[in-house]
Amino acid sequence: MNNAVSEAETSRGAFLLDSTIAGAGPRGFDALRNAWETQIGDVFQLPSFSPATIGDLRVKGRAAKVRDVTITDVRSASGLSGTPGDDHDAVVMHLVRRDTWTLDDPPDRGEHTVSAGQFRLRHFRRPSQFETAPHTTTKILALPAARLSPVLGNRIITGPADSAEVRLLVAHTNMVHSTIDELGPAGVHAAHSTLIELAKAVVRRRFDDTEPQLAPALAQAAKDLADSHLADPELSPAMLARQLNGSVRTLQRAFAATGESVGAYIRQRRLEEARLALTAPSGRLSVSELAAHWHFADSSHFIRAFKKQYGRTPTDYASSTRPTDR
Repeated sequence: MNNAVSEAETSRGAFLLDSTIAGAGPRGFDALRNAWETQIGDVFQLPSFSPATIGDLRVKGRAAKVRDVTITDVRSASGLSGTPGDDHDAVVMHLVRRDTWTLDDPPDRGEHTVSAGQFRLRHFRRPSQFETAPHTTTKILALPAARLSPVLGNRIITGPADSAEVRLLVAHTNMVHSTIDELGPAGVHAAHSTLIELAKAVVRRRFDDTEPQLAPALAQAAKDLADSHLADPELSPAMLARQLNGSVRTLQRAFAATGESVGAYIRQRRLEEARLALTAPSGRLSVSELAAHWHFADSSHFIRAFKKQYGRTPTDYASSTRPTDR
């Protein structure tokens, strides 16, 4: 038992950091370096930042280690830049959500900028010089070269961040961040195996939607996609399956493992948004307007569904949340 606990503790690590407070300066970099070296550094070394960056490091982010994989999410208020440091051997993926991340590739390949909504994955045999614009938001994965090189070779893989396989990988990394503290040896093994398989799927530009190991990531990716399209009248299990390059049957099977259906999840999230709208301090929509906005068949269907979910009608709920005059 003690060996199992020890294995889990040494196979995972995580930290949160926020040095966006004005005047944090070098102390912000010290906090980043100390947290990284304590939790992550034995797997992937922190890049060598330029003195200008160290003097004005204002970033908010999180990092996690699962065996020999590191996952870092960075939102920078200041620009970041760095120079090559110690040699390392890893497959690194940069997925940019906002602004740009520029990498200085080997001399024969020149400089490359990853723009918002794009990703880039390549085998780094040595650290490269990098630079970001202020307010850049990036997810960075460092993966073991030995596991990825057989499928990657010397290629550089680029593409949109909203491809099906990238959506699954992102969903899984977010689940890792939220559960890392509770993972035992079996959980660490499962999380790590899925990270490797989904990284391979990004390289191959396809994933096996019948692989049971990927079901949790598929369900979470579908939930994330549904959450961003709740007001879309076309939102349905078929639309989600199409966007994720899978079948409705496979998607339903992935959701079944969580104890709910795709349709039930969409309905529950729309009801939640309608409930929040009912508590808005001003500009509240009527019951019929809410039913139409969240694509219920009519007011009666909306009222029944709302009462089943929250134990009272929308009108009663709204009345109970209004401040009373004294």
